[in-house]
Amino acid sequence: MKTKKVALRSKRIFSEELRKSIVKDYESGKMTVRELSRLYAVTDKSIYRWIARYSSFEKQQVRVVEMKDSSGNKFKELEQRIQELERLVGQKQIQLEYYQKMVDIAQEEFGIDLKKNSGTPRSGGSGPTEKR
Repeated sequence: MKTKKVALRSKRIFSEELRKSIVKDYESGKMTVRELSRLYAVTDKSIYRWIARYSSFEKQQVRVVEMKDSSGNKFKELEQRIQELERLVGQKQIQLEYYQKMVDIAQEEFGIDLKKNSGTPRSGGSGPTEKR
């Protein structure tokens, strides 16, 4: 008869000081639960349990949805992103006006109509291909 070899997991015990320091890192907004989980090789569930036990923010039936500092940082990042996008839109508008001016100059000096004529017939394009 064959016997199966099963690797037994050793149960790791974390000191209370380490648990409290992990909770403190979470509360300060330095790291997320996922980052702490990867850093210390602990399950998310354990970290959430420690937060419930040691956190100064966690009270009975009260949950911290988002830390105050992280929402402020997110707001600043979004404002910076808006400013960057507004700058890009401004640059594209300048480019568009430049190209339109070039088309107008080409039309005036060379008599070339670069704008699409609405009265021109459609091209036939390539027709459907036959299967062999």
